Amino acid sequence: MPGEATRAAALPQELGVGEVAARTGVAVSTLHFYERNGLIHGWRSAGNQRRYARDVLRRIAVIRAAQHTGMSLLEIREALSTLPDGRAPTASDWKRLSRAWRKELDARIEGLQRLRDQLDGCIGCGCLSLKQCPLRNPGDRMGRRGPGSSLSSR
Repeated sequence: MPGEATRAAALPQELGVGEVAARTGVAVSTLHFYERNGLIHGWRSAGNQRRYARDVLRRIAVIRAAQHTGMSLLEIREALSTLPDGRAPTASDWKRLSRAWRKELDARIEGLQRLRDQLDGCIGCGCLSLKQCPLRNPGDRMGRRGPGSSLSSR
């Protein structure tokens, strides 16, 4: 529609850090953290003010949604690196990213259900280091360290 194109052209193409924080509900310190970790990118204006392109708003929405699903910052950064620069992620981008994350979420859910079902076996055992303990030593990973105690109290 012609009206939408006119409205989009009238929107500022650069946003200050305070405006991005206000529009996304993310603290300024979080925006700086995202930038330090390569999740978003900005630049300094001639007046030394932090500036972001408009597409950062959608990228932050993707970051927040991914964080709510339990994805790590590394996983999120890797996913965002597959998106083209200079444009907001689209619905099809989100579908592609969420399809990939769905497999990871399904595996986590399965692991949590297994843990839940084995949990009552740990109550009262006291040692929490047996080969079959799903809480303290899942898959006997400590056994690969060799015999004897391998945990410090520090």
